[in-house]
Amino acid sequence: MPSKKALVRRPSPRLAEGLVTHIEREKVDVDRATEQWEAYVEALRAHGWETVEVDPADDCPDSVFVEDTVVMYKNVALITRPGAQARRAETIGVEEAVASLGCSVNWIWEPGTLDGGDVLKVGDTIYVGRGGRTNAAGVQQVRAAFEPLGARVVAVPVSKVLHLKSAVTALPDGTVIGHIPKVDRPALFPRFLSVPEEAGGHVVLLGGHKLLISASAPKTAELLADLGHEPVVVDISEFEKLEGCVTCLSVRMRELYA
Repeated sequence: MPSKKALVRRPSPRLAEGLVTHIEREKVDVDRATEQWEAYVEALRAHGWETVEVDPADDCPDSVFVEDTVVMYKNVALITRPGAQARRAETIGVEEAVASLGCSVNWIWEPGTLDGGDVLKVGDTIYVGRGGRTNAAGVQQVRAAFEPLGARVVAVPVSKVLHLKSAVTALPDGTVIGHIPKVDRPALFPRFLSVPEEAGGHVVLLGGHKLLISASAPKTAELLADLGHEPVVVDISEFEKLEGCVTCLSVRMRELYA
């Protein structure tokens, strides 16, 4: 049976110091962000996900964005080497968490860099964004880790946003969705659906046709509902000030086995 575990990590008290690259810095309300994070975690639980809380990393402002620290494929956890050196200490607690769940653990090694937010899985196809945080050596190491397990790794240029999944994610049927002005090469995806809002390009598959989506994408939620999906709306506005989105705040582990 597929597993439904999700790694999450409580926001650091230093969250407001988090990195911003492609947007203007805004003031972050850490208390409100923590409330939003708790509501996000509760939304996962309400839809059948068992959340596994990674030990906090209070000295790492961006540590709540746990997706960037590990990439899962089948039972293998690939511990990343984040492109921003300030974020590399975040991987330690995550490595301990995935090892405790029985994963086979691999690592990205120097000179490779990889952020998990640059990795989009659609079935056995793994799209890896090559941009500001993930380099060519990182892409090559993803291939080396996952292609022997049956994956097909496709490198995708990323220049308009922080991560690949800041631009695109995928629906349950494999259709890739994104806001065209933020997507470098829509034609690289066999099936692509343009959505009307930047935040509408970010969904988390909760199971069935339920999609976790940000409250800042109401037009996209309406579009997806009209296509037969069931949007589950969460407010993550404080994290969006730090280029975060609904995918960044958890690592969904669907293929664990004993």
